Amino acid sequence: MNRPVQASRKRELLQFVARLLLIWGFQVVGLLFMVWLLPGVSVDSLLTAAVAVAAIGLVNALLWPMLSYLILPFAVFTLGLLSLVLNGVLVQLASAFVEGFDVASLWDAVFLTVGLTAINTILSSLLTIDDDNSWYRNVVRRRIKRRKKPVETEVPGVLFLELDGLARPVLERAVEQGYVPTLAGWLESGSHRLVGWETDLSSQTSASQAGILHGNNHNIPAFRWWDRTRKEIISSSAAKEVAVLEEERSDGNGLLVKEGASRGNLFSGDAPNVMLTGSTITDFSRFHATDFNAYFIDPYNFSRTLLLTVWDVIQEIWQFRQARRKKVYPISSRKKRGGIYPLLRAFTTVVMRELNVYTLIGDMFAGVPSAYATFVGYDEVAHHSGVEAEEAFQVLGKLDQQLARLESAAKHAPRPYHFVILSDHGQSAGATFKQRYQMSLEEFVQELATEKFRVVGDVDVHEDWGQVSAFFTEAMHSKQKAVSRPVGQVMRSRTSEGRVILGPEGEEQRGQEEETGAPEDVGTSIAVLASGNLGLVYGTHVEERVNLEEIEAVFPGLLEGMVQHEGVGFVMVHSEAHGPVVIGSAGRYYLTEDRVEGENPLEGFGANAAAHLRRTDSFPDAPDLLVNSFCNPETNEVAAFEELIGSHGGLGGWQTQPFLLYPAEWETGPETIVGAEALHRVLKGWVDQLATEEDSPRDSAG
Repeated sequence: MNRPVQASRKRELLQFVARLLLIWGFQVVGLLFMVWLLPGVSVDSLLTAAVAVAAIGLVNALLWPMLSYLILPFAVFTLGLLSLVLNGVLVQLASAFVEGFDVASLWDAVFLTVGLTAINTILSSLLTIDDDNSWYRNVVRRRIKRRKKPVETEVPGVLFLELDGLARPVLERAVEQGYVPTLAGWLESGSHRLVGWETDLSSQTSASQAGILHGNNHNIPAFRWWDRTRKEIISSSAAKEVAVLEEERSDGNGLLVKEGASRGNLFSGDAPNVMLTGSTITDFSRFHATDFNAYFIDPYNFSRTLLLTVWDVIQEIWQFRQARRKKVYPISSRKKRGGIYPLLRAFTTVVMRELNVYTLIGDMFAGVPSAYATFVGYDEVAHHSGVEAEEAFQVLGKLDQQLARLESAAKHAPRPYHFVILSDHGQSAGATFKQRYQMSLEEFVQELATEKFRVVGDVDVHEDWGQVSAFFTEAMHSKQKAVSRPVGQVMRSRTSEGRVILGPEGEEQRGQEEETGAPEDVGTSIAVLASGNLGLVYGTHVEERVNLEEIEAVFPGLLEGMVQHEGVGFVMVHSEAHGPVVIGSAGRYYLTEDRVEGENPLEGFGANAAAHLRRTDSFPDAPDLLVNSFCNPETNEVAAFEELIGSHGGLGGWQTQPFLLYPAEWETGPETIVGAEALHRVLKGWVDQLATEEDSPRDSAG
């Protein structure tokens, strides 16, 4: 063994010993604090406390690996609660071997475990200590090797980590203000470059991820739209619909097709290895990673996640009350941020984050060549708290800490790893249309359409419930029958075609199933659907798209009344004579002819706005009326047609300005990246290049 390698291993050993002693010290301090807090726990001296901590660690090291596999099914179903109780039993067992260390009851032991975890987490975070590094090396690595011994190679793998909803300008401010030191360090060192890219008109997750992961996002005009052939609303939050969307758009050669892994995404990128991926929840032809099951085996994982979840719930309740007390404007309604929302937020900002990181660590230790994972925390908080709210920046800071964890774990993987950080879209800010004008877009259209036509809106639902539904659907189909059977029983009333459907969409589903009368006549109805500040208006009583001439004949004054409203930026409608026409309050833009009459209604919506609208107009399910709110490009302000003060889906502001942060030695091409399909070609080129290196004779011996 050469001297540099020896020196490196010696340094790692010293770091490990130093970290071990420091964590041991934390636990001793924590034990003494818990003795003061819990009457049922006692130690007679500082030395006894030190020995007790060592005994607890030793008992866990000797017995937990065996017990964890016995309790796995029950640990998952109880989200780790059983593993916590069992760890309390082990603490009581340790107390039997240490004189002067007494634990009166099992509940005292359980509370002691939670308390020690809380203190360890807090102190480790304050001192920026990687408190789970030993878990990487000892437990996760052994689990991976038992499944399949990874082959060591010098050819790098790549992790694509999506920070959902984060615009490049917001990231740049987060870097400047010190919220994301890991990313800032990569940029300052020159290891990574930061560039922006531009989304398509439908600046939301389903369109962007279909383009990024499969290179095809044709005919996805919004988050929800009307399918003229099926005569029903298609929702990107419904796993059944997402599976169909992927099947229609995948050519079998997606971003992750070469032994890649999909974690917590909407689409799979044709990855053979999936977990919590909306489009593949019931696709059992692929390997469904069970790593998230194993996550709940470790009592430390459960305790840490429980504490972080409770803290996030408390933070959300406190932050909302403070915003109301200070009369912050705009602010989401009590309906949006009250009730179950704090728990829903914690699930996306804590539970999904921790599961993704844990699984990605396993992917690296398994030597997976590529993986794509979505972190939804910032997007969720920014929707309700604001694009640049302090709490949104705090979520970014916590995500940045996870990048540091992944970077640390990568040092012990069987191959080097590159990190590519990106977003699928940004968000634009501003009070909603209803907050400004005391009416929804649906009510506005009804007013213009008169009583002759009945205007119906869509269910008020967003991506967050889809994450929870995917989690329980995955658990329901677990190979562990002790997990799948009880979950299936509990979720039976909320299951449709093998998929758990929770939230408002689940309520709508059950309402339709319970309906016994004849279906309501929709022959004279108009459907109004919202996707951020993008509104889609469809005549559901006709087979084909209604054109400009027909609208002006049947609804005289409707278009004029719509574009004269100060909350509307422009309306696009298809003309039989001229093709797509964009109408504003003081002018028209004939897109096919590239001709403007009066003032250009697309002024301020970006240089590529006309091209994006032409593309959307070509979609079979393009709306009869495409309505985009006003935009103030100087303040990033729009007026969303759904009740979200941070929004995305249409044109205007930062919602179309996501980012790409990538290794500096890689190339993106000479041109600006416009559209998710163009970004796919860049990312696919990188993955294919790495795969070529791996297949080369030079590496095959490894």
